[in-house]
Amino acid sequence: MDSRDWIRDGLRAVLSGLLAIPLAVLNLPLFGLSVAALVLSIVPGLGMLALPGVTLLVRARADLARRLAGRAGVPIRRPYLPPPERAIVGGWRYYKWIVTDPATWRDLAWLVPGAVAGVALGALTLALPVYGLEGVLLIPLWISLGTDWYGYGAIWPIETVGEGFLSLPQGALILSVGIAVAPYLRRFDAHFGRLFLGPTRNAELRLRVSELTVTRADTVDAQAAELRRIERDLHDGAQVRLVSLGMTIGLAEEMVEGDPAGARKLLAEARETSSAALADLRHLVRGIHPPVLAERGLDGAVRALALAVPIPTTVETALPGRLDTPVESAAYFAVAEALANATRHSFARTAQVELWHTGSSLVMRVSDDGLGGADPSGGSGLRGIERRLAAFDGTMSLSSPPGGPTVVTMELPCASSSPKTTPSSGTG
Repeated sequence: MDSRDWIRDGLRAVLSGLLAIPLAVLNLPLFGLSVAALVLSIVPGLGMLALPGVTLLVRARADLARRLAGRAGVPIRRPYLPPPERAIVGGWRYYKWIVTDPATWRDLAWLVPGAVAGVALGALTLALPVYGLEGVLLIPLWISLGTDWYGYGAIWPIETVGEGFLSLPQGALILSVGIAVAPYLRRFDAHFGRLFLGPTRNAELRLRVSELTVTRADTVDAQAAELRRIERDLHDGAQVRLVSLGMTIGLAEEMVEGDPAGARKLLAEARETSSAALADLRHLVRGIHPPVLAERGLDGAVRALALAVPIPTTVETALPGRLDTPVESAAYFAVAEALANATRHSFARTAQVELWHTGSSLVMRVSDDGLGGADPSGGSGLRGIERRLAAFDGTMSLSSPPGGPTVVTMELPCASSSPKTTPSSGTG
């Protein structure tokens, strides 16, 4: 890791530790409100409003903890049951949904331990960097010059100016250690929170079933849209040309005896029409499964794709050989859509495609030096990539700050027993 990376990550972790302390303290009044809401729940009517209202506040606080844990490298999924249809706040169904969800009580059980852990680990995250910064700024020396007793690090008390200046290297060392250790402390806090805030095994299964249901619906919709596209392309392209071809040949048959020259002219037109129909069919086939993908595999197909992109595109791959055909097809079209977005919307000058296999999944990264600001909700391209990958339990992450660069990282589960190959590169 580059030195700037660990310094940046460490400073972010220190700031996260600073934020964690007041957020952890906030857990205590939320716990008090939750207890009060539970007491009020015995009052008809009032309890159906109080407990759900406080629970929503607790869930908002728990969601914030989950997001902070994700930034620390410990993703925590939301474990809550989906709300019932047509349930209104204050109604019995809404109240029952809140009370019967195990995640409600796990959130409540987390509030006090989470407060203690958050304050303790947040203070520890700050303590070493602050103490190291104290030595770097020579504060012990200035205090000892006025009091003649202040000490620092291994020297206590500081009795000479020379000993005072030794706070500088000690402070630098302590500050470095504090910055290096801070990300680990934040991850430890995140892992502690996941014990309470993460889904249980039953909740994981429930979420998995829900995801599969949505994924299956998206896949069915995508397949239906693809079939409609193929039908439209056939109807508007090859079918029209073939009908015209049949009519032209019929006219040539009628003219072959009385007007041989005219018949030859019609047959020439028929030949041109048949060539155009064949081109339409080839184009349609390429949209379903490109021949280059079947012939040269994903590596060669992506390189051919990069050659067709109007901006200079570099391709780097490290693949174990041929992958399963459905995986190669999904990966190819995902990369193609990402490159199309870079070409149409980013005003990029260059693009880069990276493909590698981790042993359990295929990872694709498409980056460009364009304007950035890409948003999956702003168009169908990135959403289409997500739907295509979701059919294989794949994921897509996007980094596109204003001003660029835009980096689309896609991952497809794809176990392989083939040995890894050395990376190859090229430019399209």
